[in-house]
Amino acid sequence: MAITAQMVKELRDTTGAGMMDAKKALTEVNGDMEAAIDWLRTKGLAKAAKKSGRVAAEGLVGISVRDGRGVAIEINSETDFVAKNADFQQMVRDITDLALQTGESIEVLRATHLNGKPVEEVITEAIARIGENMNLRRMHLLEGDTVVSYVHNTAAEGMGRIGVLVALNGPKDKAEAIGKQIAMHVAATSPASLSEKDLDPSLIEREKAILTEQARESGKPEAVIEKMIVGRMAKFFEEVTLLGQKFVINPDITVAQAAKDAGVEITGFARVAVGEGIEKEKEDFAAEVAKTLGA
Repeated sequence: MAITAQMVKELRDTTGAGMMDAKKALTEVNGDMEAAIDWLRTKGLAKAAKKSGRVAAEGLVGISVRDGRGVAIEINSETDFVAKNADFQQMVRDITDLALQTGESIEVLRATHLNGKPVEEVITEAIARIGENMNLRRMHLLEGDTVVSYVHNTAAEGMGRIGVLVALNGPKDKAEAIGKQIAMHVAATSPASLSEKDLDPSLIEREKAILTEQARESGKPEAVIEKMIVGRMAKFFEEVTLLGQKFVINPDITVAQAAKDAGVEITGFARVAVGEGIEKEKEDFAAEVAKTLGA
């Protein structure tokens, strides 16, 4: 497979590796971008393993919570101009409230009636009225004794760029107090799962394979390598699981310890960020303005 300059640039942007190292990595794995990232990490040449999904699409995340039940939905638009549109924001608010009442899944929500019409049709009419493509992309429902929410980069009440829900068991007053702090922590750190047992097995295997190759390149005996891998995997779990992470409010303790000290238990969380994992063509500012104005 021919390795293009664009492929090299994308890999450099993702990993922080040098140009020649990025080109060599792509050549070694026949252009497979994820495999090239792993190759660079194995060789210790990736300065940072950035998230593979680049956030590009616009829109809003809507959050609604009531009586131990919370919902977060994402509705995308093409530009952030539309995300600031009062008409669009009202639609997001209405669909979010509807999802909290009746939503079981994104498919059910699309078919549920809002003001006498299916949500899918409401969005289609908004596309025609506002003049920009939109999409109801994701929905997360969370339940617990207490569900706490947090919205980052707020555009209006209950909606913004990042929405977080945290479910907790325990006394309601204590859960609400520590829950808000934990929700802010989740917004900042974007953990992959609640705990080690909730992690995607393929993610664990991939990380273990990378760490194993790194350890073997040290030339140490196999028995030493095994101990190195155990320690490094423990560090990995601390970094990517919510309960294992150092609490941003007090880095001397973990999130699990903070919850325990508060007398509550974290049972689940959801974090939704606008455009997460969506590719979008880059446009210059003038072109985006012209597009919004229908020029």
